[in-house]
Amino acid sequence: MNGPQIHVEFDPGIHLFVPAARRAGPTPLTTDGVSTLGHVVESLGVPLTEVGALVVDGREVTTAHIPAAGESVAVRAVTRPQRVPGAPLRFLLDVHLGTLARRLRLLGVDTAYESTDIGDPALAARSAAERRVMLSRDRGLLRRRELWAGAFVYSTRPDDQLRDVLDRFAPALRPWTRCTACNGMLRAATKEEVADQLKGGTQRSYDVFARCGECGRAYWKGAHHDQLEAIVERALALRAERG
Repeated sequence: MNGPQIHVEFDPGIHLFVPAARRAGPTPLTTDGVSTLGHVVESLGVPLTEVGALVVDGREVTTAHIPAAGESVAVRAVTRPQRVPGAPLRFLLDVHLGTLARRLRLLGVDTAYESTDIGDPALAARSAAERRVMLSRDRGLLRRRELWAGAFVYSTRPDDQLRDVLDRFAPALRPWTRCTACNGMLRAATKEEVADQLKGGTQRSYDVFARCGECGRAYWKGAHHDQLEAIVERALALRAERG
């Protein structure tokens, strides 16, 4: 390229996406003179879903800004908690994030999940149609322009994934109100209503049940309840810490 040269500095929070040589402070970059700053940032490996403010010579600009020679650009990370305007906060997760999807549903967070790989175009289209925040570790998917909104999931560990999503978006938590299988809403149910799903021991030992209004799945405080309760308690504790 023989276009304008600028200097770019990335917030440490997004160093994961940029080459090591660009993590120590402002570094020079020659642009083509016509590409937007958003395109320039993405070309360096950073999905725009992970970018907060873009500051050029001390003033905030949009991704449509065309860099000029000599400008100093600071690429900042998203401010937390991140606000997603224009729709109730709800999520869409790709095929690789099933455990995270179930845990968000456990906490009562509206979470759609594709259990099969339907492809990036279809996921982006669903995100836009339903106004859901796309959560993924696929950087290519997060660069699709059709997305309503998106966020990179930084960890491969479900505990860390959940903590990060709760910290970043601070969704309202309503534990035990959603079906972890389909995201439908739960309602109280009698033993008779769910009898066809109960084995002998369960039928004798439990009296309090809930049932999904969408798929009909029955819930009760079974063998794994303590483990689930611990997940809920940690999430509520994190929320309390943030105020």
